[in-house]
Amino acid sequence: MKLLNAAGFLVLVPTLTPALDPLTTSLFMGGAAAVWQLFFPGSWFRCSILECCSMRDTLNISVLKMDLEQKVFGQHLARHIVLRALSANVHSRRPKKPLVMSFHGWTGTGKSFVSSIIAENLYQPDIPRRRFVHHFSTVLHFPHASHVHLYKEQLQNWIRGNVSACPRSLFIFSEMDQMPHGLIDSIMPFLGYRKEMNGVYYGRAIFLFLNNAGGDKITEFALDYWRRQKRREEIPLKELQSLIPAEIFNNKNSGFFHSQLIQKNLIDYFVPFLPLEYKHVRECVREELRLGGHLEDEDLMTEIALAMTDYPSEERLYSSKGCKTVASRVILSV
Repeated sequence: MKLLNAAGFLVLVPTLTPALDPLTTSLFMGGAAAVWQLFFPGSWFRCSILECCSMRDTLNISVLKMDLEQKVFGQHLARHIVLRALSANVHSRRPKKPLVMSFHGWTGTGKSFVSSIIAENLYQPDIPRRRFVHHFSTVLHFPHASHVHLYKEQLQNWIRGNVSACPRSLFIFSEMDQMPHGLIDSIMPFLGYRKEMNGVYYGRAIFLFLNNAGGDKITEFALDYWRRQKRREEIPLKELQSLIPAEIFNNKNSGFFHSQLIQKNLIDYFVPFLPLEYKHVRECVREELRLGGHLEDEDLMTEIALAMTDYPSEERLYSSKGCKTVASRVILSV
């Protein structure tokens, strides 16, 4: 009985520890990952002990589509890619590889917000999402470039253990532009086309990378289109997507600088987040007023949106901060 209890404890480690700093749990993860190999996915024992993630996909694409359309402003390209990618992934019984998407754009354009919407829709409401959604902040979890080798081992153990616990795990890496060079390549083995690796199937895992790198190139492209008097909705997605990999691969201020993930084409979708215009910021103000229980104030929406639309200095077409500071401006104004 003691042995069984000890094994049960190790089995619980991958799901009990996601809320903790990966650095504090790395010693446990190696042993937990090994123990997990003894319990095949979907077994009664695992699910009864863990209240494990659903072995069937619960993502409702129609609901996700509605959430993105109603809550995310000015990002028709990003919405299109995310919906197509997730729809194809969840309708595949056994995806050949994990779904990997890299979000690129200026701060405040909705990268983190879209990732949170995906997380909210991915699991049933009664399942504690923190068990299966793993958010890595570069500044918090990987602050020292000199510790890259240690971080690599810890990150591999973390992913291995949590995917063993829940094949449909979601991993979100924010502030990729500040990630130590070479660190993200440590997860390359998990992202490839493999049926299994050491008894663990990774094809249903989802990886999201959030990166400000590439944002300037996306803005330049959109601005050039506007100056040629072309509509924002006419921006060619394929042409814009083709610019991002080369931009971040050669950018030293990018976590993907000379990354093998790009060289080996392991990132499935490069998702451009366009700079926000006056009308989009105005919608952000409207939504913030609604969430705060305030009546719509047309004058206030106009005032805040005009003040935040500041780039380029002459045309003042885009908001350099996106909708990042809208909430604080509303609080000070109502």
